[in-house]
Amino acid sequence: MISKRYAGLVGLAVVGALALSSCAANEGGTPAETDGATEGLSGTLVGAGASSQGSAQEAWIAAFQTENPDVTVTYDPSGSGAGREAFLEGGVNFAGSDRAFNDEELAAGGWAACAPDTGIIELPLYVSPIAVIFNLEGVDSLNMDAATIAGIFLGTITNWNDPAIAALNEGVTLPDLAITPVHRSDDSGTTENFTEYLNAVAPDVWTAEPDGVWPIDSGEAAQGTTGLVDAVTGGNGTIGYADASRAGDLGTVALQVGDEFVEYSPEAAAAIVDASPEAEGREDGDIAIEIDRTSTEAGVYPLVLISYLIGCAEYQDAEVGSLVKGYFSYLASTEGQDEAAAEAGSAPISDTLRGEVEAAIELIK
Repeated sequence: MISKRYAGLVGLAVVGALALSSCAANEGGTPAETDGATEGLSGTLVGAGASSQGSAQEAWIAAFQTENPDVTVTYDPSGSGAGREAFLEGGVNFAGSDRAFNDEELAAGGWAACAPDTGIIELPLYVSPIAVIFNLEGVDSLNMDAATIAGIFLGTITNWNDPAIAALNEGVTLPDLAITPVHRSDDSGTTENFTEYLNAVAPDVWTAEPDGVWPIDSGEAAQGTTGLVDAVTGGNGTIGYADASRAGDLGTVALQVGDEFVEYSPEAAAAIVDASPEAEGREDGDIAIEIDRTSTEAGVYPLVLISYLIGCAEYQDAEVGSLVKGYFSYLASTEGQDEAAAEAGSAPISDTLRGEVEAAIELIK
């Protein structure tokens, strides 16, 4: 199995929270150069899912529709779980998800839009660190290990001047202030990545299995990425987690990796993805990456999400298949990846991964 190699992530930008539609074509953007791969397309393509992809989808849609004026693409950033469910039920032609379908879901199958007895393709086309964000007056950055973060979100560490936090942040004045942890209320791939990190790196503290639905009764809940960021921003002593492109002016946590503390960055996120293996036992075209959360290599940031574009290997409607194939081809192209990087802060995929992704796209019928 070919390992994934990513180019560095570039600057981070704000993710849109509203449904993205054909009006994006009127927002400008450079026409997509796809070597004729999408010429002659027409029709409507409907997608939904990961809110982390929101700004990337906005940029992709605008450029793709400029090149293909007879195509209308919509994407509703309703959350990873909602996107996977809509795809399963045939409510959308493709989904965005911050995790790949798991083995149990793949075995169950039943993709309504797909031709009978055919599988799906999953393409890792958006990569971003997840930032642990907080709002604490006068404090811009804190060091934390996974056990401390887990304790905060479990509710066993309840005050900002707790000795567990103070011991990792010598010289920082921490207020005698209650901590208000905020988690996602919806089924979220970001939540699943976050809880997977806690379970992998601090298993003695965070015993709950990774889940896209917040697995314990603690803290405050907020809907979607925008809702969570707004809740942290609007509070005092609040802490949460979100796609790093949404961190803005909030304080952020440097994670302990081995003997050092690592701030999220394009290079650190790329480093952990670059070092992580591909899941085994998948069908052709189903490209899933197993992130090595417990790596202690210097300079890696292990709290990262990989967001996937998901479609049918064969559609019941061949015209829809052609549209999905054309759209995914643009997303995977150098031009498409650069467009998303410029507008949404995602990572242009490496040439090695692009070759594998393009082979997967060729399977779509």
